[in-house]
Amino acid sequence: MCLARTPRRGFPAIGAGDAIAGNLAKSMKQTLSHERPEAIGIGAGGAMKPIRSAGLLLICLCLLAGCAGRGRDNYALLNDLAPTGSLRAAINLGNPVLAQKESGTGELRGVSVDLARELGRRLGVPVQFVTYDAAGKVFDALSSTTGAGAWDVAFLAIDPVRASAIHFTPPYVEIEGGYMVRVDSPLKKIEDVDREGVRVSVGRGSAYDLHLTRNLKQATLVRAPTSPGAIDLFVAERLDVAAGVKQPLLDYAKAHSGVRVMDGRFMVIEQAMGTPRGRGEQGIRYLRAFIEEMKAKRFVADAVQRSGQRDVTVAPPWPNW
Repeated sequence: MCLARTPRRGFPAIGAGDAIAGNLAKSMKQTLSHERPEAIGIGAGGAMKPIRSAGLLLICLCLLAGCAGRGRDNYALLNDLAPTGSLRAAINLGNPVLAQKESGTGELRGVSVDLARELGRRLGVPVQFVTYDAAGKVFDALSSTTGAGAWDVAFLAIDPVRASAIHFTPPYVEIEGGYMVRVDSPLKKIEDVDREGVRVSVGRGSAYDLHLTRNLKQATLVRAPTSPGAIDLFVAERLDVAAGVKQPLLDYAKAHSGVRVMDGRFMVIEQAMGTPRGRGEQGIRYLRAFIEEMKAKRFVADAVQRSGQRDVTVAPPWPNW
Protein backbone atom coordinates (compact mmCIF):
# COMPACT_ATOMS: atom_id res chain seq x y z
CA MET A 1 0.00 0.00 0.00
CA CYS A 2 1.36 3.38 -0.96
CA LEU A 3 1.86 5.89 1.84
CA ALA A 4 0.59 8.82 -0.24
CA ARG A 5 -2.60 10.47 0.98
CA THR A 6 -5.71 9.97 -1.12
CA PRO A 7 -7.91 13.06 -0.80
CA ARG A 8 -10.14 11.79 -3.63
CA ARG A 9 -11.20 8.17 -3.75
CA GLY A 10 -8.93 6.12 -5.92
CA PHE A 11 -6.40 8.83 -6.74
CA PRO A 12 -3.47 9.89 -4.51
CA ALA A 13 -2.45 13.50 -4.64
CA ILE A 14 -0.01 14.00 -7.50
CA GLY A 15 3.42 14.56 -6.02
CA ALA A 16 2.65 13.14 -2.57
CA GLY A 17 4.02 9.73 -3.46
CA ASP A 18 7.11 11.32 -5.00
CA ALA A 19 7.84 13.28 -1.82
CA ILE A 20 7.60 10.25 0.43
CA ALA A 21 9.58 8.17 -2.04
CA GLY A 22 12.34 10.77 -1.87
CA ASN A 23 12.40 10.63 1.91
CA LEU A 24 12.51 6.84 1.82
CA ALA A 25 15.44 6.91 -0.59
CA LYS A 26 17.34 9.35 1.62
CA SER A 27 16.82 7.18 4.68
CA MET A 28 17.91 4.03 2.85
CA LYS A 29 21.04 5.80 1.66
CA GLN A 30 21.90 6.52 5.30
CA THR A 31 21.41 2.88 6.25
CA LEU A 32 23.42 1.52 3.34
CA SER A 33 26.31 3.89 4.09
CA HIS A 34 26.35 2.62 7.75
CA GLU A 35 25.44 5.98 9.21
CA ARG A 36 24.22 5.57 12.75
CA PRO A 37 20.42 5.70 12.84
CA GLU A 38 18.73 7.61 15.60
CA ALA A 39 15.12 6.44 15.29
CA ILE A 40 12.63 4.87 12.98
CA GLY A 41 9.53 6.40 11.33
CA ILE A 42 8.22 9.53 9.74
CA GLY A 43 8.87 12.81 11.46
CA ALA A 44 7.09 16.13 11.31
CA GLY A 45 6.29 17.34 7.83
CA GLY A 46 6.72 13.86 6.36
CA ALA A 47 10.50 13.75 6.96
CA MET A 48 11.76 10.16 7.04
CA LYS A 49 14.00 9.20 9.97
CA PRO A 50 16.82 6.68 9.42
CA ILE A 51 16.08 2.95 9.18
CA ARG A 52 17.86 0.68 11.67
CA SER A 53 17.31 -2.87 10.28
CA ALA A 54 17.53 -4.87 7.08
CA GLY A 55 13.92 -6.02 7.52
CA LEU A 56 12.64 -2.48 7.67
CA LEU A 57 14.87 -1.60 4.74
CA LEU A 58 13.15 -4.30 2.68
CA ILE A 59 9.73 -2.97 3.68
CA CYS A 60 10.72 0.52 2.63
CA LEU A 61 11.99 -0.74 -0.70
CA CYS A 62 8.57 -2.29 -1.33
CA LEU A 63 6.81 0.92 -0.31
CA LEU A 64 9.09 2.95 -2.55
CA ALA A 65 8.29 0.73 -5.53
CA GLY A 66 4.57 0.91 -4.77
CA CYS A 67 4.52 4.69 -4.54
CA ALA A 68 6.44 5.06 -7.76
CA GLY A 69 4.12 2.65 -9.58
CA ARG A 70 1.01 4.35 -8.22
CA GLY A 71 2.32 7.72 -9.30
CA ARG A 72 2.99 6.49 -12.83
CA ASP A 73 -0.54 5.03 -13.01
CA ASN A 74 -2.10 8.33 -11.93
CA TYR A 75 -0.09 10.37 -14.41
CA ALA A 76 -1.02 7.95 -17.20
CA LEU A 77 -4.70 8.10 -16.29
CA LEU A 78 -4.81 11.88 -16.17
CA ASN A 79 -2.87 12.06 -19.43
CA ASP A 80 -5.51 9.84 -21.03
CA LEU A 81 -8.59 11.62 -19.69
CA ALA A 82 -7.49 15.18 -18.86
CA PRO A 83 -4.29 15.95 -20.77
CA THR A 84 -4.86 19.73 -20.57
CA GLY A 85 -5.44 19.69 -16.80
CA SER A 86 -9.22 19.93 -17.23
CA LEU A 87 -11.76 17.27 -18.16
CA ARG A 88 -13.31 18.52 -21.41
CA ALA A 89 -16.74 16.90 -21.62
CA ALA A 90 -18.70 17.06 -24.88
CA ILE A 91 -22.42 17.54 -24.20
CA ASN A 92 -25.03 17.02 -26.91
CA LEU A 93 -27.88 19.45 -26.24
CA GLY A 94 -29.71 18.03 -29.25
CA ASN A 95 -30.91 15.15 -27.07
CA PRO A 96 -32.94 16.71 -24.24
CA VAL A 97 -33.36 13.33 -22.55
CA LEU A 98 -29.68 13.38 -21.57
CA ALA A 99 -28.80 17.07 -21.20
CA GLN A 100 -30.70 20.31 -20.83
CA LYS A 101 -29.75 23.98 -20.68
CA GLU A 102 -31.69 26.29 -18.40
CA SER A 103 -33.11 29.12 -20.50
CA GLY A 104 -32.73 31.75 -17.81
CA THR A 105 -29.35 30.93 -16.33
CA GLY A 106 -27.71 28.89 -19.08
CA GLU A 107 -26.86 26.24 -16.48
CA LEU A 108 -26.41 22.70 -17.79
CA ARG A 109 -28.12 19.76 -16.15
CA GLY A 110 -29.10 16.18 -16.90
CA VAL A 111 -27.64 12.73 -16.47
CA SER A 112 -24.72 13.33 -18.86
CA VAL A 113 -23.79 16.54 -17.08
CA ASP A 114 -23.97 14.88 -13.66
CA LEU A 115 -21.76 12.00 -14.80
CA ALA A 116 -19.15 14.41 -16.16
CA ARG A 117 -19.07 16.36 -12.90
CA GLU A 118 -18.69 13.20 -10.84
CA LEU A 119 -15.88 11.97 -13.07
CA GLY A 120 -14.07 15.30 -12.72
CA ARG A 121 -14.49 15.17 -8.95
CA ARG A 122 -12.93 11.73 -8.80
CA LEU A 123 -10.05 12.69 -11.04
CA GLY A 124 -9.48 15.85 -9.02
CA VAL A 125 -9.65 18.14 -12.07
CA PRO A 126 -12.06 20.90 -13.15
CA VAL A 127 -14.71 20.06 -15.75
CA GLN A 128 -15.00 22.12 -18.91
CA PHE A 129 -18.21 21.56 -20.85
CA VAL A 130 -18.03 21.69 -24.63
CA THR A 131 -21.58 21.91 -25.97
CA TYR A 132 -22.95 20.85 -29.35
CA ASP A 133 -26.44 21.02 -30.83
CA ALA A 134 -26.18 17.62 -32.53
CA ALA A 135 -24.53 14.28 -31.84
CA GLY A 136 -23.12 14.21 -35.36
CA LYS A 137 -21.20 17.40 -34.64
CA VAL A 138 -19.63 15.84 -31.55
CA PHE A 139 -18.31 13.03 -33.72
CA ASP A 140 -17.28 15.34 -36.57
CA ALA A 141 -15.17 17.39 -34.15
CA LEU A 142 -12.74 14.49 -33.92
CA SER A 143 -11.81 14.71 -37.59
CA SER A 144 -12.12 18.44 -38.25
CA THR A 145 -8.99 20.62 -38.10
CA THR A 146 -10.75 23.16 -35.90
CA GLY A 147 -12.26 20.61 -33.51
CA ALA A 148 -9.45 18.09 -33.28
CA GLY A 149 -8.75 17.46 -29.62
CA ALA A 150 -11.75 19.56 -28.59
CA TRP A 151 -13.01 17.05 -26.02
CA ASP A 152 -11.76 14.25 -23.77
CA VAL A 153 -15.00 12.43 -23.02
CA ALA A 154 -18.36 12.48 -24.77
CA PHE A 155 -21.84 11.09 -24.21
CA LEU A 156 -23.07 9.42 -27.39
CA ALA A 157 -25.01 6.42 -28.59
CA ILE A 158 -22.91 3.39 -29.38
CA ASP A 159 -22.64 2.84 -33.14
CA PRO A 160 -20.18 0.92 -35.36
CA VAL A 161 -19.36 4.02 -37.41
CA ARG A 162 -18.51 6.03 -34.32
CA ALA A 163 -16.60 3.13 -32.79
CA SER A 164 -13.99 3.53 -35.52
CA ALA A 165 -12.81 6.70 -33.78
CA ILE A 166 -14.19 6.39 -30.23
CA HIS A 167 -13.65 3.88 -27.43
CA PHE A 168 -17.05 3.32 -25.80
CA THR A 169 -18.00 2.27 -22.30
CA PRO A 170 -20.97 0.00 -21.65
CA PRO A 171 -24.25 1.93 -22.01
CA TYR A 172 -25.56 3.80 -18.99
CA VAL A 173 -29.10 4.37 -20.27
CA GLU A 174 -31.28 3.00 -23.05
CA ILE A 175 -33.82 5.10 -24.93
CA GLU A 176 -36.14 4.30 -27.83
CA GLY A 177 -36.10 5.49 -31.41
CA GLY A 178 -39.59 6.12 -32.79
CA TYR A 179 -41.55 7.46 -35.75
CA MET A 180 -43.98 10.38 -35.89
CA VAL A 181 -46.51 10.74 -38.72
CA ARG A 182 -49.58 12.83 -39.46
CA VAL A 183 -52.83 11.66 -37.92
CA ASP A 184 -54.28 10.74 -41.33
CA SER A 185 -51.13 8.94 -42.52
CA PRO A 186 -51.72 5.49 -44.06
CA LEU A 187 -48.58 4.32 -42.22
CA LYS A 188 -49.78 2.49 -39.13
CA LYS A 189 -46.95 0.21 -38.02
CA ILE A 190 -43.18 0.51 -37.75
CA GLU A 191 -42.79 -1.95 -40.61
CA ASP A 192 -44.92 0.23 -42.91
CA VAL A 193 -42.28 2.97 -43.08
CA ASP A 194 -39.78 1.13 -45.28
CA ARG A 195 -41.67 1.58 -48.53
CA GLU A 196 -40.75 3.15 -51.83
CA GLY A 197 -41.69 6.82 -51.95
CA VAL A 198 -41.77 7.30 -48.17
CA ARG A 199 -39.57 10.21 -47.02
CA VAL A 200 -38.19 10.16 -43.50
CA SER A 201 -36.62 13.17 -41.77
CA VAL A 202 -33.66 12.57 -39.43
CA GLY A 203 -30.98 14.58 -37.68
CA ARG A 204 -27.75 14.30 -39.62
CA GLY A 205 -25.21 11.99 -37.98
CA SER A 206 -27.55 10.98 -35.15
CA ALA A 207 -27.62 7.40 -33.91
CA TYR A 208 -30.91 6.77 -35.67
CA ASP A 209 -29.63 8.33 -38.90
CA LEU A 210 -26.72 5.87 -38.84
CA HIS A 211 -29.04 2.98 -37.94
CA LEU A 212 -31.66 3.78 -40.58
CA THR A 213 -28.99 4.34 -43.23
CA ARG A 214 -27.98 0.72 -42.72
CA ASN A 215 -31.46 -0.75 -42.35
CA LEU A 216 -33.98 1.09 -44.55
CA LYS A 217 -33.97 -0.42 -48.02
CA GLN A 218 -36.71 1.49 -49.86
CA ALA A 219 -37.64 4.63 -47.91
CA THR A 220 -35.59 7.81 -48.44
CA LEU A 221 -33.85 9.68 -45.62
CA VAL A 222 -33.97 13.49 -45.65
CA ARG A 223 -31.43 14.96 -43.25
CA ALA A 224 -31.73 18.06 -41.10
CA PRO A 225 -28.68 19.67 -39.44
CA THR A 226 -29.88 18.69 -35.94
CA SER A 227 -32.35 16.29 -34.32
CA PRO A 228 -34.80 19.05 -33.27
CA GLY A 229 -34.45 20.38 -36.82
CA ALA A 230 -35.73 17.04 -38.16
CA ILE A 231 -39.18 17.84 -36.78
CA ASP A 232 -39.11 21.30 -38.37
CA LEU A 233 -38.08 19.73 -41.67
CA PHE A 234 -40.88 17.16 -41.40
CA VAL A 235 -43.41 19.98 -41.01
CA ALA A 236 -41.95 22.42 -43.54
CA GLU A 237 -41.41 19.89 -46.35
CA ARG A 238 -44.53 17.86 -45.54
CA LEU A 239 -42.47 14.70 -45.27
CA ASP A 240 -44.10 11.38 -44.47
CA VAL A 241 -42.25 10.49 -41.27
CA ALA A 242 -40.09 12.14 -38.62
CA ALA A 243 -37.63 9.76 -36.94
CA GLY A 244 -35.98 10.48 -33.62
CA VAL A 245 -35.73 9.85 -29.92
CA LYS A 246 -39.23 8.84 -28.93
CA GLN A 247 -39.70 11.10 -25.92
CA PRO A 248 -39.27 14.46 -27.75
CA LEU A 249 -41.56 13.15 -30.49
CA LEU A 250 -44.22 12.32 -27.89
CA ASP A 251 -43.84 15.77 -26.36
CA TYR A 252 -44.30 17.39 -29.77
CA ALA A 253 -47.35 15.24 -30.58
CA LYS A 254 -48.92 16.12 -27.25
CA ALA A 255 -48.73 19.81 -28.16
CA HIS A 256 -49.75 19.39 -31.83
CA SER A 257 -53.00 17.56 -32.55
CA GLY A 258 -52.21 16.98 -36.22
CA VAL A 259 -49.53 14.35 -35.62
CA ARG A 260 -49.19 11.03 -33.79
CA VAL A 261 -46.34 8.80 -32.70
CA MET A 262 -46.45 5.17 -33.82
CA ASP A 263 -46.60 2.43 -31.25
CA GLY A 264 -43.38 0.49 -30.80
CA ARG A 265 -39.84 1.42 -31.72
CA PHE A 266 -37.47 0.93 -34.62
CA MET A 267 -34.35 0.73 -32.41
CA VAL A 268 -33.01 0.82 -28.87
CA ILE A 269 -30.45 3.59 -28.51
CA GLU A 270 -27.66 2.66 -26.10
CA GLN A 271 -26.13 5.81 -24.65
CA ALA A 272 -22.56 5.52 -23.39
CA MET A 273 -19.48 7.51 -22.50
CA GLY A 274 -16.65 7.57 -24.99
CA THR A 275 -13.10 8.82 -25.32
CA PRO A 276 -11.09 9.30 -28.54
CA ARG A 277 -9.13 6.35 -29.85
CA GLY A 278 -5.40 6.91 -29.73
CA ARG A 279 -5.41 7.72 -26.01
CA GLY A 280 -3.89 5.20 -23.60
CA GLU A 281 -5.73 2.12 -22.37
CA GLN A 282 -5.88 3.28 -18.74
CA GLY A 283 -8.47 5.92 -19.54
CA ILE A 284 -11.05 3.71 -21.21
CA ARG A 285 -10.58 0.95 -18.62
CA TYR A 286 -11.30 3.43 -15.87
CA LEU A 287 -14.34 4.86 -17.69
CA ARG A 288 -15.83 1.40 -18.18
CA ALA A 289 -15.53 0.58 -14.48
CA PHE A 290 -16.83 4.07 -13.59
CA ILE A 291 -20.02 3.64 -15.63
CA GLU A 292 -20.71 0.20 -14.18
CA GLU A 293 -20.31 1.60 -10.67
CA MET A 294 -22.58 4.57 -11.40
CA LYS A 295 -25.32 2.21 -12.57
CA ALA A 296 -24.93 -0.20 -9.65
CA LYS A 297 -25.04 2.58 -7.03
CA ARG A 298 -28.16 4.24 -8.57
CA PHE A 299 -26.25 7.40 -9.46
CA VAL A 300 -27.58 7.19 -13.03
CA ALA A 301 -31.15 6.43 -11.95
CA ASP A 302 -31.16 9.33 -9.49
CA ALA A 303 -29.69 11.73 -12.07
CA VAL A 304 -32.38 10.80 -14.61
CA GLN A 305 -35.07 11.34 -11.99
CA ARG A 306 -33.66 14.72 -10.94
CA SER A 307 -33.75 15.93 -14.53
CA GLY A 308 -37.43 15.04 -14.83
CA GLN A 309 -37.02 12.65 -17.75
CA ARG A 310 -39.28 9.66 -18.39
CA ASP A 311 -39.24 6.66 -20.70
CA VAL A 312 -35.54 6.24 -19.94
CA THR A 313 -34.21 2.89 -18.80
CA VAL A 314 -30.98 2.48 -16.87
CA ALA A 315 -28.92 -0.01 -18.87
CA PRO A 316 -28.39 -3.41 -17.26
CA PRO A 317 -24.97 -4.50 -15.96
CA TRP A 318 -22.57 -5.18 -18.81
CA PRO A 319 -20.99 -8.61 -18.31
CA ASN A 320 -18.06 -8.26 -20.68
CA TRP A 321 -16.81 -4.73 -20.10
